[in-house]
Amino acid sequence: MSKPLPALASDAEAEAFVETADLTAYDLSAMVPHSFEFAPKTAQVNMRFPEPLLAAVKAQAAVLGMSYQRFVRHTLEAALHKAER
Repeated sequence: MSKPLPALASDAEAEAFVETADLTAYDLSAMVPHSFEFAPKTAQVNMRFPEPLLAAVKAQAAVLGMSYQRFVRHTLEAALHKAER
């Protein structure tokens, strides 16, 4: 049976844990990918969507806990990454 991940109070604790722990002993099935957006957003895009599509985009973004603009960027980046393979 897999062990639960410990609660880590700081980045230093997390770094020390990852450096020394055997991560195969832990249940990581609940982990989800997360990307950090560091690049400044300097270009703007204006698009028209059918209302049902925009509503679906906003609903899915809410489920994932992000803004719909970020969801659209993330979806486009994922499609481009998939196309590169």
